[in-house]
Amino acid sequence: MDKKRLGNSDMELTRIGLGTWAIGGLGYQYSWGPQDDQESIKAIHRGLELGMNWIDTAAGYGLGHAEEVVAQALSEWSGPRPYVFTKCGLTWDDEGNISNALYAESLRQECEDSLRRLRVEAIDLFQIHWPTDVSGENEEAWETLASLQKEGKLRWIGLSNFSVEQMQSAQTIAPITSLQPPYSLIRREIEAEILPFCSQENIGVIPYSPMFSGLLTGAMTKERAASLPDNDWRGKDPEFIEPKLSQNLKLVEGLKEIGAKQGRSVAEVAIAWTLLHPAITGSIVGVRNVSQVDGIIGAVDVEFSKEDLAKIDALLSH
Repeated sequence: MDKKRLGNSDMELTRIGLGTWAIGGLGYQYSWGPQDDQESIKAIHRGLELGMNWIDTAAGYGLGHAEEVVAQALSEWSGPRPYVFTKCGLTWDDEGNISNALYAESLRQECEDSLRRLRVEAIDLFQIHWPTDVSGENEEAWETLASLQKEGKLRWIGLSNFSVEQMQSAQTIAPITSLQPPYSLIRREIEAEILPFCSQENIGVIPYSPMFSGLLTGAMTKERAASLPDNDWRGKDPEFIEPKLSQNLKLVEGLKEIGAKQGRSVAEVAIAWTLLHPAITGSIVGVRNVSQVDGIIGAVDVEFSKEDLAKIDALLSH
């Protein structure tokens, strides 16, 4: 699988990496619903077997559970060890309610907790999950990560969901290795300012949700969207509700036609489209089982003709 250097780091990443939000399971407000840990471990192993060399997780996924599952999967893996990225800044109470906490003491504790759950001595990439509007907190957080990096607990440090202005402020403190924003055919806001800025500043970009949380996989239907359980956050997202749902499913039909010519799935086409932008290092693809991994790995081989891209633009303009 082709690789690309992540920003100012020494890491060469495959064009797609394993995302672990859904494998966090139940017990918190952003759950994707029930998940079997053994299925998660098999999915991680399958992704590594097929050549992916990085895993993205977060303490907030399942309140630490996703990190533990990743560690368990890697303890049972005999092949080359992948890079493991995680995030900080989200803490939770006894009821599982998540809040943003970016002060130094909290982040240092989060770092220690993630090191313990992941069973590593240093984290390959530690990212601030979400910025805050509290004056000075983003800067305090970035100073803390820079200190932890100097102490050898973090190899590289990055940001997630930050704006250009917030990145510029962080750069006055320490270099930014990467940014993790949302990016897909449905969410293209970062094309205007964020991607050009990252390209100019040599900040790697590893977007999440290239399939928009399952909406661009070909598996979502109006019936399935309407029957999503209460413990699945997607049931409340406007993109999964009319009138946007019908528009998005029409886009899916167009992607299906493009993929059929190459024997590729809707998901693979959707992921491949995000990799077209030169600022993108690699996309994070969330998986829950082996069949999902097998259904997305061909994204790295999708090729778009001018006609394909024109068709996609036409579908997006309606």
